[in-house]
Amino acid sequence: MNSASKSNTSSSIISAMFRNQIFIPLAALLILAVFNLIMDPSFFKVTLGHNSNGDPILSGNIISIIDCGSELAILAIGMTLVTAASRGQDISVGAAIAIGGSVVLRVLCGTNSRPDEIQAPIIVAFLVCCLVTMACGAFNGILVSIFKIQPMVATLILFTAGRSIAAWINNNELPEVRDATFSYFGGLIPGIPIPTPFFIAIACFILIFLVLKFTTLGLYVQSVGINEQTSRLNGLNPAFIKFITYVILGLCVAVASLIKVSRLGSINYSVIAKDIEMDAILAVALGGNALGGGKFNISASILGAYVIQFLTTTLYKFQVQSDALPAYKAVVVIALVVLSAPIVREKIASLFKKFRPQGAELKS
Repeated sequence: MNSASKSNTSSSIISAMFRNQIFIPLAALLILAVFNLIMDPSFFKVTLGHNSNGDPILSGNIISIIDCGSELAILAIGMTLVTAASRGQDISVGAAIAIGGSVVLRVLCGTNSRPDEIQAPIIVAFLVCCLVTMACGAFNGILVSIFKIQPMVATLILFTAGRSIAAWINNNELPEVRDATFSYFGGLIPGIPIPTPFFIAIACFILIFLVLKFTTLGLYVQSVGINEQTSRLNGLNPAFIKFITYVILGLCVAVASLIKVSRLGSINYSVIAKDIEMDAILAVALGGNALGGGKFNISASILGAYVIQFLTTTLYKFQVQSDALPAYKAVVVIALVVLSAPIVREKIASLFKKFRPQGAELKS
């Protein structure tokens, strides 16, 4: 193979990389990693220590990223499916997490907001939470699929009322669970130094991977998102498919709710999961998924979620004021989302074709 053919092959590989949906979140991750490596190599330092109970515990910025980014990664799974099918986003997930967390604490505490012992098994509290948050998802799904309300408008109802509902569930009290076992879901399992939320996120990813691999859900979601009329003519029920994606998102919300309230053993209705819906939507966009629906990539969305948490941790590391944090994050994320747009990737890829030497298309 001559030099022209080699150049042609390299250019084709680079062009294909730019077209790949997962390229942008990987590139963003690499840029953030290089930036931190240059500015402060200690950013990547991970230390093994022990907590007050003598259990091993890993600490460091990387551990914080995989820990705090796990709830966002779980939500990104459901948000990706909702976006792909309904061609819109659910902005109520933060409020739904408040409702789900309030339900978990209500079941565990019973009538006493600060019991010495939990009043029900944790699994029961989680299952009740699943039913409630899936009902919230079903409510949104009905408005979108049956009543044809634009997703962002439909979910605005729960976004507005959700936190008040969460406070009402516990009579505006702040329940507290002191059971050590409950803290495992948002913290550490004794003897395992890696945060439990990371393992929960992995389990959720494996579950959705198996569902998409061994069922036709993914194909149906993409079909409805690309062309609802055509999918109906092919025998699909677009309304039901949209509905089921909102229910799945509700299930993701339940898992995130359990992790959130487990971290502190309590809840603050106005603060818990505040603005997380925006980060979940950004994770979907950063993963290269079209916000107008259609083809999607769950893996890219999950990676996008951890990139956003990486960015957030980086800004905190360099002491960006909390009130200015959204502005800094918005600028960076906008740039990344623009780069992830298919038309921009095509333009960049086409630039490499212009630098191919003449005759590169000829074989040696």
